[in-house]
Amino acid sequence: IMEVNSSPGLEGIEGASKIDVAGAIIDELQQQVLFPEVDLHQRLSLSAGYGISDLLVHNLPEIENKTLRETKLSERNIQVISITRHQTVIPNPRGEVVVEPGDKLLCYGELRELRALIKTAPSTKKKKKAKKA
Repeated sequence: IMEVNSSPGLEGIEGASKIDVAGAIIDELQQQVLFPEVDLHQRLSLSAGYGISDLLVHNLPEIENKTLRETKLSERNIQVISITRHQTVIPNPRGEVVVEPGDKLLCYGELRELRALIKTAPSTKKKKKAKKA
């Protein structure tokens, strides 16, 4: 906001910047009406028992170094929306994309299945206890 008054004028700023400020404001408003910001978590949790979750791939042998197709996550009602790998996002990954250790998967699916998948990761605490014994 540059100024607030009962009779705003954009001639000065438009003349100095050579930008159609009024047109830019109208374009932005149209985009917000056509494509409003959406809270993804809210939109994807409409069905009872379903939700969205981030899954860090670490000690998950059933999905590490396998293609998405080979993981059979879709058969467990888990859809991978995107993969974040080394600060690069792979949106809507296809079945031939290989899941690598350290990947962060944004998943939508049955919460029961998502929880079960996370619980399959070997615990580092169990490994430490086994070494001490």
